[in-house]
Amino acid sequence: MTRSIPAIDLAPFRSGDAAGGDHVAAELNEALTTLGFAVIRGHGPDPRVGEALHEAALRFFDLPRTEKLRVRRPRNDQNRGYIPFGEETLVRMAGGDGPPDVKEVFAIGPEGFPPDDPYFAGPASYPNFAPNLWPEAPADLRERMRAYWAGMEELMRTVGEVIARGIGMPDDTFDDILGSAHTSQLRLLHYPAVDRPVEPGQLRAGEHTDVGMMTILRNDPAPGGLQVRGPDGHWIEAPAIADTWILNIGDLLMRWTNDRLVSTPHRVVIPPADAGTRSRRLSIGFFVGPRYDAVVSCLPSCHDERDPPRYPPVTVHDYRTARFAAGAGDNRPFHAA
Repeated sequence: MTRSIPAIDLAPFRSGDAAGGDHVAAELNEALTTLGFAVIRGHGPDPRVGEALHEAALRFFDLPRTEKLRVRRPRNDQNRGYIPFGEETLVRMAGGDGPPDVKEVFAIGPEGFPPDDPYFAGPASYPNFAPNLWPEAPADLRERMRAYWAGMEELMRTVGEVIARGIGMPDDTFDDILGSAHTSQLRLLHYPAVDRPVEPGQLRAGEHTDVGMMTILRNDPAPGGLQVRGPDGHWIEAPAIADTWILNIGDLLMRWTNDRLVSTPHRVVIPPADAGTRSRRLSIGFFVGPRYDAVVSCLPSCHDERDPPRYPPVTVHDYRTARFAAGAGDNRPFHAA
């Protein structure tokens, strides 16, 4: 019975040692086929980069609401700019319903792409390459998000290689879809201290699965945190360990692997009533998105005569856009402390 999230050290894979790399791939594959979550370490941006972004993010969320609204998300189908309290209800992404999540968000996507390339600037590119919106303050937020983004790009590609080897595919299976044309999102997730009653059934983030390929989360050690639903239905607390990340599989990769890798429901819970200001939480999530024109069809190593492909092919764009829109757009406010 799974009662904790397995911890995987990526360092042997990065070293180039074949036997060590195979062991890491097998370990990660076991974690992702049984729980869909793992704690990863041994690679990634310098911890100081994450600490610097965490500090700048808190300064942004401390700004008056009127200042944050200057960079408000222009449309609900864009994951760009500031997303106020009450505008996300993640449980809807799984077809459920409930009160809006008790959180606010600041999000960015890719930058620096060729403006004359139809892939990046043509009609089909929306909303994957919608412009980022940057606040005037904090002045260093943009620089710190970009630095963290660069580290996450390197980490996601390494994880992609480990996953590919673990499912019996060549290491470079995901190189193209996670290349310069990827459509990932970096989201600063602010959960304020809760000092008043919430609505029945309300959570900081409602139970859901992630839409994209995978998610790499810098978890925050504050009360009222991330929980993962185990195979037997019980909830597992996700640890917040220095210089590690929480990795989880998204719906697209589950589909690519014919349900071999599992996209597991998870949630962020309301903290205990006596947690007070200690329960303020700031998590940093890198939501890995492949090329939007990539076709998601069952990988060769993930089907055979006894287990044929379970899903028809679909493009990343068509699948992800519809799912994300289902969880956005609720305007009921939560008045934070």
